[in-house]
Amino acid sequence: MEIGTTTTTSTGQTINTTPASESADEQFSAEFNNFLRLLTAQVQNQDPLSPLDSTQFVEQLATFSALEQQVQSNTALDTIATTLNDLHALIASDWLGQTVAVETGFLPYQGEPIAFEFDTPGGVDRAELTVRNRNGEIIFSDRLDTNATQHSWTGETASGEPVANDTLLQFSVDFFNSAGEFVGTTPPRVITTVNNVATENGKLRLGTEMKMSAGIDDVRKVDE
Repeated sequence: MEIGTTTTTSTGQTINTTPASESADEQFSAEFNNFLRLLTAQVQNQDPLSPLDSTQFVEQLATFSALEQQVQSNTALDTIATTLNDLHALIASDWLGQTVAVETGFLPYQGEPIAFEFDTPGGVDRAELTVRNRNGEIIFSDRLDTNATQHSWTGETASGEPVANDTLLQFSVDFFNSAGEFVGTTPPRVITTVNNVATENGKLRLGTEMKMSAGIDDVRKVDE
């Protein structure tokens, strides 16, 4: 993960960005300027009766040209990095606080009802939510209304015992046909709120209030 700075908004939400490095460029520019001064002084003070060897002079000019190109490249990279940081901040401002749907088969339970949605494939007559603990044991199962847009699980278990906070649970929606035969399963899209935007390996990831994170391409906004 890239190391960057964190900006906290008035609502307590955070934006993580990776700033361009300035110290390295400043040091390199100083070295470039020193080289230019030395080369200029060498040309001005050379002995007219024994001028600088042409081959050596060409090599120094080539070095000068390479240094100049690298300084220009570093400046261009800094400009690109600044633009990317500005773009990330703009994207972050568009996503922070938004209600989103994140497809996931695993979720750390936070003690609050969990809203979710899913798409019902053709030929399905019945859908059931199945919740398992980290050992794969079923702790809750219930039939779902396939005509409803959103669904919710309150956190109750089949035994009536509450689920402890931060317990990792496995969610799945199982489908059955009219004959009661199992035809497939899918992870639900859990509905939550974005509270963090960060850059990881050059890609934007969204953090949520349910302690889930996902790539920006794997999240969709939900109309409220």
